[in-house]
Amino acid sequence: MEYRYLGKTGTKVSAFALGGSSFGSRASEEESIKMIDEALDYGINLIDTSNRYGNGESERIIGKAIKNRRQNVLLASKFGAEAAHELNHSGASRRWIRTAVEQSLLRLQTDYIDLYQLHLPFEFVAYEEILLTLNDLAREGKIHHIGTSNHLGWQMVQAQAISDRYPIQRFVSEQTPYSLINRRMEFELAEVAKQYDLSLLVYSPLSGGLLTGKYKAGQAAQSDSRAATLKGYADTLDPELAENEYKFTIIEKLQELANEAGILLADMAVAFTQSHPSVTSTLWGPRTLEQLKAYISGAELRLGTDVLDAIDAIVPPGKRIDDKEQTWTPEWMSAERRRRWQ
Repeated sequence: MEYRYLGKTGTKVSAFALGGSSFGSRASEEESIKMIDEALDYGINLIDTSNRYGNGESERIIGKAIKNRRQNVLLASKFGAEAAHELNHSGASRRWIRTAVEQSLLRLQTDYIDLYQLHLPFEFVAYEEILLTLNDLAREGKIHHIGTSNHLGWQMVQAQAISDRYPIQRFVSEQTPYSLINRRMEFELAEVAKQYDLSLLVYSPLSGGLLTGKYKAGQAAQSDSRAATLKGYADTLDPELAENEYKFTIIEKLQELANEAGILLADMAVAFTQSHPSVTSTLWGPRTLEQLKAYISGAELRLGTDVLDAIDAIVPPGKRIDDKEQTWTPEWMSAERRRRWQ
């Protein structure tokens, strides 16, 4: 296993990390613990979760699984995307961050979280509020480092400037999607990470299963397309159907490339994320022990320049094909913010 520095913290993390989004929800406690043990035995030292996953069950299971191996594990968790049933019981206010971290520490059965991450950006919470609160928690020893998830480049720059102004703790990492058909990270975020010594922890290398090699053109279009409901142009063209046909045509080309190279499409997809110099770690999110073992079996694969050039010819750098996989919708994308009302 290769280990790389987490930003400029001096802490080294494994090139692959174990994501716990399925623990306690799509994977049972027993299966989840087996996956955690397998990953740690393989050499993975970074486990990522969130207080949202399984409504806290993921954190509880991880805490139980690593209780006797805590010193060899770097724990990363997230806050801010909770499903709130009561007012002020979610988000990124000072009040809630302090409550959320205490709850996570209890579930994880630990005194500290190595990397505490803001799950989503918040338009109506100032970064000063968030960063000053996280800075206090770091001084108290409850968290060691702080990071973000699903942020854009300009948001990362804004947050870094605020940390410099005070000065206080700065975000050392960003967790973002990255795959063969979602290369948007390369357009801006990768360069921001380089300029500010940020580690990129990339997730969804298989684009939600699209790059497992199981799908072919037309299959998804037939299963998930909908009839157009608007009049005029939309009556003659279903944009979702057209998009799916285009998307799966691209995936077929990638499959052909993998066949020519004599490798599995899934292995090529994961290896592709490791080829970018700004990527510190690729998160695996298995649902079963068999899926984790499949990840491990292809972990040593490295792509040559010829294969990478061929990928660029199919999906240009910075381009995103899987636009349907939207992890969050910014406030400024609402109809009210996109239209000039009369």
